Amino acid sequence: MNDAFRWHQRHLPELLQLEELIALGERWMRASVVHQVDHPHGPLPVHVLELGSRNPRAPVMGFFGGVHGVERIGSQILLYWLHTLIHRLSWDDALHRRLEQMRIVIMPMVNPGGLANRTRCNPNGVDLMRNAPVDADGRVAFLVGGHRISRHLPWYRGRAGAPMEAEAQAVLRAVRERIAGAPFAMTLDCHSGFGRQDRLWCCYARRHQPMPNLADVYALKTLREDSFPHHHPYLVEPQSLNYTTHGDLWDYLYDESLQQHPDCTFLPLTLEMGSWLWVRKNPRQMLDFFGYFNPVISHRHSRVLRQHLPLLEFLLAATNHWHTWLPTPRQRVRLVERAHRLWFDS
Repeated sequence: MNDAFRWHQRHLPELLQLEELIALGERWMRASVVHQVDHPHGPLPVHVLELGSRNPRAPVMGFFGGVHGVERIGSQILLYWLHTLIHRLSWDDALHRRLEQMRIVIMPMVNPGGLANRTRCNPNGVDLMRNAPVDADGRVAFLVGGHRISRHLPWYRGRAGAPMEAEAQAVLRAVRERIAGAPFAMTLDCHSGFGRQDRLWCCYARRHQPMPNLADVYALKTLREDSFPHHHPYLVEPQSLNYTTHGDLWDYLYDESLQQHPDCTFLPLTLEMGSWLWVRKNPRQMLDFFGYFNPVISHRHSRVLRQHLPLLEFLLAATNHWHTWLPTPRQRVRLVERAHRLWFDS
């Protein structure tokens, strides 16, 4: 066992697990390295995986994790689900038929340098989810909303006018080349660290005004609640109801999709796991900054890995059958009214 392998086992076991899964599922997956992050212990690859149809008109579901290095539970959930998916492909004919009709894109470790360093930012000190060239409408919370004061402070956006960070650009390329332009596409970006309840956030993060696809998000919310009323609850809402930020990657990509693919539907979602609940149940986690963002106790960690798998499966099914639940123009008017009453008219 060489020193590099031992270092990865201790500091970045998720990368070893991912590479094992890529080897295990090579018959069914198209894997590529889209960026290499320089690191003292050797370059850290940023992988993008694809499964399913190559047809550019097939609907697409994208999964992203590890944007913030301290929130590694997001990457771990995607790896846990990918393990299940690969093993099912060896026997599940129904899954193969589903993948003939749609495509899955997975980017489980966007920021491997941050994961290795146990930092929110990338190795350049930049918060990737504050790095897009978009500014919030009006004032944002000090620091948290994104700033350009110093790379030594959290939530740093990067220098004004500088190119986006390589990891952020890798996300943009993955979406533009593998997801954008599909007649229907959703993405789920997995995060942790806010509140005591698991949330599904939609655009916008930079403004309080409703997104143009508000009716579609409300329809998706209703579809899940009607179909799985007793499953794990999620609070579905626009992110701006909680706070606004500069530089959100998904705001940037969503607006770009509206401009370049006006006839397509693109719904970027964020899973924000309520890590304050884990801290409340185990206050000793506060002794370690890492414990604010990840379940530490073994049985709780296992439960968190399990409890979000039905959500991922639901989003796959909803993407595959998007044409059966997406609102018609007449339904859209009524759903927008309901969404406004729920989220914006208080």
